[in-house]
Amino acid sequence: MVKVSRRAKEVPASATMAVASRAKELKAQGVDVVSFGAGEPDFDTPDYIKQAAVKALKDGKTGYTPTPGIPELREAVANKLKRDNNLEYEPTQVIINVGAKHSIYSTMQAVVDPGDEVILPAPYWVTYPEAIKLAGGKPVAVAGQEENQHKVSAEQIKAAITDKTSALLLNSPNNPGGFTYTPEELSEIAEVLEGTDIVVISDEIYEKLVYGDTVFQSFAAVSQDAYERTVTINGWSKAYAMTGWRLGFSAGPQEIISAMGRVQSHMTQNPVSFVQYAGIAAFDCADEVEKMRSEFEKRAEYTYNRLNGIYGVHCDRPTGAFYCFPDVSSFYGKKIGGETVNNSMDFAKGLLEQANVALVPGGPFGCDKNIRLSFACSMENIEKGIDRLEQWLTS
Repeated sequence: MVKVSRRAKEVPASATMAVASRAKELKAQGVDVVSFGAGEPDFDTPDYIKQAAVKALKDGKTGYTPTPGIPELREAVANKLKRDNNLEYEPTQVIINVGAKHSIYSTMQAVVDPGDEVILPAPYWVTYPEAIKLAGGKPVAVAGQEENQHKVSAEQIKAAITDKTSALLLNSPNNPGGFTYTPEELSEIAEVLEGTDIVVISDEIYEKLVYGDTVFQSFAAVSQDAYERTVTINGWSKAYAMTGWRLGFSAGPQEIISAMGRVQSHMTQNPVSFVQYAGIAAFDCADEVEKMRSEFEKRAEYTYNRLNGIYGVHCDRPTGAFYCFPDVSSFYGKKIGGETVNNSMDFAKGLLEQANVALVPGGPFGCDKNIRLSFACSMENIEKGIDRLEQWLTS
């Protein structure tokens, strides 16, 4: 018998990928499945970015690079943070990672010791608690306020702090919640943390995808104290439709970034060499990003209105990312399609198997009352999928 580590045994498969896999399995069988599952733009990567990668390949940029990324890209990221986020970083305070998921993992490895607690506002992305636990830490989930779009308050964070707290993980705009913290809310949280040694890990991967009059604010830009304690995480996957390119970055205190570099040198070495040149080019694609953002905004409004038009479903208006996170708990304990629905997992399973619509249950995100729908798909599929959802709930 071969041995599998306890660590590996205790890590569950990603709930979002599990739904996507089952949907693909049904599609392979010829079933017409509408998928609201994976958080991946349905747009292709802008051609300008592709051509930059092709040029880098043709120019022979295929060898090892410095572990934290090529100097040109680190400088480009520092310039982007100054221009877009009012954050002053030296290129040495930036590390390029293999996607923002890798950024999260590496940050945890650099700042969390076994037994440390990490405050984790819920709803949270399914990878967060696992990255914390893989570093030996303990996720301390704090349920967001339903009356405020599931956002946590500064008072809630203050109450969760103990002498074992080493970090706070914030995600705004939020996956799966589709909400965005206001500058005022972030300032209140920053004030609570003053005088502590808590590191803030701010995942801002959906920064460019905000809607209506929403104002995005980087946590590190709230105050000097916030700047000195924050690792800002971002990347190219969502805004630039570059999910498969696997390119992300982290910026923050030099000591932490250097530690991440040491960890990365023994894990992945450098991100793919020629992809890094595509990352530089992406920062010149603001018009393409705006086209995608504008289309996501139209889909957000349509999805929000349609979901709230279904009796028993309550959905907050998404202000960022590309998710709606409706509360469907009014259907729990009832039979739908002959099967009793007791939780979000039952809801998602029944909808997929009976109505051929794939979405993600809210339980793995820390909010079992809810389900997540990604509107990163065509308007035609959104309309068809919600039609099926409504029929399934009302038949």
